Amino acid sequence: VQLQASGGGLVQAGDSLRLSCAASGRTLSGYSMSWFRQVPGEKREFVAGISRSGGSTTYADSVKGRFTISRDNAVNMVYLQLNSLKPEDSAVYYCGVPFWRYSNIVSEISTRYEYWGQGTQVTVSS
Repeated sequence: VQLQASGGGLVQAGDSLRLSCAASGRTLSGYSMSWFRQVPGEKREFVAGISRSGGSTTYADSVKGRFTISRDNAVNMVYLQLNSLKPEDSAVYYCGVPFWRYSNIVSEISTRYEYWGQGTQVTVSS
């Protein structure tokens, strides 16, 4: 599976961004999907996850109410809408495919993911 994340950028606090994750090589509908983020020198942190159909979502407490994960299985895409951005949201954002298929389990542990996109940088200025 190849994942391509895009949509990051430099914005001001309070602004919004929409991140996209495009997949090729395998149909994403068989997988729950997640977004993580990472700051240099720190561990990759879970941000949001979504079930295979999109009917169930999970968020880190730090982004709940501000970020929204969604997916479009018809075009093999996963999205992350980032609203009310804060400087502490600055990081490289990665989409991930877990090791397991045909399950709606969303893990917040990065080592349980088999494939990652190359990441997209989000920088929020105060």
